[in-house]
Amino acid sequence: MSFASIRIITEDVDRLVTFYERVTGQAAVRPAPVFAQLVSPGATLAIASPVTVAVLGDAVTPAANRSVVVEFQVADVDAEFARLEPELTDVVLAPTTMGWGNRSALFRDPDGNLVNLFSRPTA
Repeated sequence: MSFASIRIITEDVDRLVTFYERVTGQAAVRPAPVFAQLVSPGATLAIASPVTVAVLGDAVTPAANRSVVVEFQVADVDAEFARLEPELTDVVLAPTTMGWGNRSALFRDPDGNLVNLFSRPTA
């Protein structure tokens, strides 16, 4: 088995794609207007319209996540946070060194999903 992706279902694919393109600094692959992917060596983040999961009925609700954190490992949390901060509307945690040594900054995307930029401690 191979982990393929995390998919965020949203009512506004364009808005969320633009947000994550800004966060990651990479362009999304858009095979259809209702679907996009940001592919990196470590993971793939897919962003899709509810029509892509319509067969599931009400099993998926856009903008309702309160249990999953989308995480990106970065070289410099403070620099990335400073770059993004002017556009962030919901900062949950400014850059902070966590008790286990990681440096993290957490904020919400336009749909309210929690995003963590983190770096591991250096030796």
